[in-house]
Amino acid sequence: MNTTEIFLIAMLLIFVAPYMLWRLGRTDYFAPLVVVQIIMGILLGPGVLGAAFPQYHAFVFNPDVVKTLNGIAWWGVMLFVMLAGIELDLKKVWQYRRESVTTAGLSLGMPLLFGCGAALLLVGYQGWMGPQAATWQFMLGIGMACAVTALPVLVLLMEKLGILRQPMGQRIMRYASLDDVAIWGVLALIMLDWERVGRQAGFLVGFTLLTLLYRRLMTRLPQGDRWYVALIWLIACAFGADWAGLHYMVGAFLAGVVMDADWFDQEQLDSLFKNVLLVMMPVFFLSTGLRTKWDLGGYSVFFVAGLLLFASCGGKLAGAHIAGRTLGWKRGEASIIGWLLQSKGLIEIIFANILLDKGIITSEMFTALLLMAVASTMLTIPIVHPKLNRSQNQGLVNQASS
Repeated sequence: MNTTEIFLIAMLLIFVAPYMLWRLGRTDYFAPLVVVQIIMGILLGPGVLGAAFPQYHAFVFNPDVVKTLNGIAWWGVMLFVMLAGIELDLKKVWQYRRESVTTAGLSLGMPLLFGCGAALLLVGYQGWMGPQAATWQFMLGIGMACAVTALPVLVLLMEKLGILRQPMGQRIMRYASLDDVAIWGVLALIMLDWERVGRQAGFLVGFTLLTLLYRRLMTRLPQGDRWYVALIWLIACAFGADWAGLHYMVGAFLAGVVMDADWFDQEQLDSLFKNVLLVMMPVFFLSTGLRTKWDLGGYSVFFVAGLLLFASCGGKLAGAHIAGRTLGWKRGEASIIGWLLQSKGLIEIIFANILLDKGIITSEMFTALLLMAVASTMLTIPIVHPKLNRSQNQGLVNQASS
């Protein structure tokens, strides 16, 4: 077979396998299609399918095919994250800056502390801290892995729950986006790449100046030209952020954040969002799974995964409840927001891959983080859905009584 035919076989696996499992297994409640796609991406990777059928895996996912899949995946996730940024209203971020900064700070800080505490317990045991890591790097890396919120997956989950464009969904987007920017900045400090830190400062200054010019240009362009110019802006921002060490997804999100949704037709925005989700995101899930290194390393990895899951969920919930009491949220909101923000998805897996590549964690710790990411994402819908229904029903009762 030539490369084109093998590529099409790989695409068949990407789209058929998760869809059949999701549809025939009726997993939608506890594992929506996006979660099944993430899990299937891991299962189709070298650690599971590759270990069971190494020759077939090497034949289908050969270097040429993987490079092609990676290119599609990068472009798909850039579009997806840009659209998520467009959905965020910066005017409301500034309008509600006290609430946004307070909640984002607590929802990042508390799981960071819990995760650092869990890492401190593991420092005394061999097999978890990587050979290139200082103790502080290992602790901060694990702490940030517990504090991560998977913005792309969060958008999908809120879309499924029907709250993405509701006031609560927009609030959660503000909190998660502020945390995500902070997370990539802290990652640069963990890597101790001072040259990159200087680049990051230069990128942020240049981005700020170019944003002013870009916004003026977009308001003067006819609507038919705006999408094309927006794509050019997306590519430039993603390149600049990746060159600076902030990761191309941060650049893609920043590119979308500074755009106004009313520059575009809302129906076109919704259609593009759904098409990117349907056509391109499954390829991103698989391409990440192909980079995943899987090594169970004994039953202790499940204990560590449970410890990290407790640190992640407990920290997010504690931060959300403190924010709720401080800001006077309605009853039940803190629990819903905390559980949504704790979903890890692929951002945590990408974060853990970087820590593994840099020798800050071992393959066993990576596996524990991977299990924690999958479990936290699978927990989100089953826990949030009934809480959201109770909250909405209580709101209807209160309206009727008043």
